[in-house]
Amino acid sequence: MHKLLFKHIDNSALIVFRIIFGFLIFMESIGAIFTGWVRRTLIEPQQTFSFIGFEWLQPLPGKGMYVWYIVMGICGLFVMVGYKYRWSMLVFTLLWTGTYLMQKSSYNNHYYLLMLLSAIMVFQPANTYASVDARLNPSIKKISMPHWCALVFILQMFIVYTYGAVAKIYPDWLDGTVAEVLMKGKKDLWLVGEVLQQKWTHYTIAYVGILFDGLIIPLLLWKRTRKFAFFASIFFHLFNSFVFQIGIFPYLSLAFTLFFFPTKTIHKLFLKRKPFYDQDEVIVPKYHKAFVTVFIIYFIVQIGLPLRHWFFEDDVLWTEEGHRLSWRMMLRAKSGRTTFKVINAQTNLEIPIQIEDYLTLKQQRTVSTKPDVIWQFAQRLKKMFAAKGIDVKVFVNSSVRVNGGELNQFIDPDVDLGSVKWEPLKHSAWLRPSKLKSTSKKSEDQDYFD
Repeated sequence: MHKLLFKHIDNSALIVFRIIFGFLIFMESIGAIFTGWVRRTLIEPQQTFSFIGFEWLQPLPGKGMYVWYIVMGICGLFVMVGYKYRWSMLVFTLLWTGTYLMQKSSYNNHYYLLMLLSAIMVFQPANTYASVDARLNPSIKKISMPHWCALVFILQMFIVYTYGAVAKIYPDWLDGTVAEVLMKGKKDLWLVGEVLQQKWTHYTIAYVGILFDGLIIPLLLWKRTRKFAFFASIFFHLFNSFVFQIGIFPYLSLAFTLFFFPTKTIHKLFLKRKPFYDQDEVIVPKYHKAFVTVFIIYFIVQIGLPLRHWFFEDDVLWTEEGHRLSWRMMLRAKSGRTTFKVINAQTNLEIPIQIEDYLTLKQQRTVSTKPDVIWQFAQRLKKMFAAKGIDVKVFVNSSVRVNGGELNQFIDPDVDLGSVKWEPLKHSAWLRPSKLKSTSKKSEDQDYFD
């Protein structure tokens, strides 16, 4: 174990990765402002739907979230040039984690991955060469790093891709239904729009997606297939970037290939003037026991979290229980119709509400398909009327379809969700049983992916 984790190797890959990573998180932060994402997601809503337990974490008032993201962008630049590296990386990680936890309307597995990677980068010795920090303080300058610095990224991405592949092995993905639903909104894309509507394209996307996710890490690790896997990665991720426009994730994924090539190759390509380290020393730090313990626990958690949906009743595609933090990426489309009925508990009279008075259009789509968000909005309505001195009951009439299938009742309409407690470790009994079956029927509603 000590040799595996603490044998020193040349650090060229990590130094180059730091520069790319800093640039990408700068682009993610500033791009979120200029594309209007910050305005739509964090400024326009009256209130966001935070992760349950983090309701206190809400966007800053006024234009404060622009400042929040500008600070993240500055941190990205500092990481790129290696200035005050650990503080810059720590501040970015905290701010990004805050953004992740304070809203679920734009939930994305890639955001979760970036949160994990940012936290990992805080502990990486990524500023020991080609950095402002090393120039100002030459004593930290090094040309090597422990092997764990590369291994942690390889294991993390292996988990991400493997679970992504396994999750796709279900009927609606295998028969091309999900790919068809995914592509129906891409028909106007330049050059490839019509091709993306063909059935053979849908099957290709479905099966190449499984094979790529399941095999890419082993193929990159094996010398004989490494170059093939690298060029396949370029095509795969650029295709995803063009078609799905998913931000920095495709480019971040390509940056990880730095850790799969021989250190000598990376050194020659990017840092020729840097001395090359080839001593293969095993330097065990004093804190090695604590480090190994944390390392093992972290990856046990990463392996265990995506499995938790098997401990809930019913299909995770329907209930969403265990869906988040599980690398179930771009896996299904959900759409639905949900209305809330507020009843005065004393007079038994209905109090009319218009959902658009409380939620943005994006939030309305989320509250139509996500059971935890539906519950949160019911709780919010109860608290709002309680503040006016009115005790109410909140009933929900919700119908949802998965992958363009038939609409089925999602929430028990006879349950007062305003009085139900959230139990994260138990199945929510107020969810109707699923009636999922593979179908090619198309939805007339807005499809919702994450």
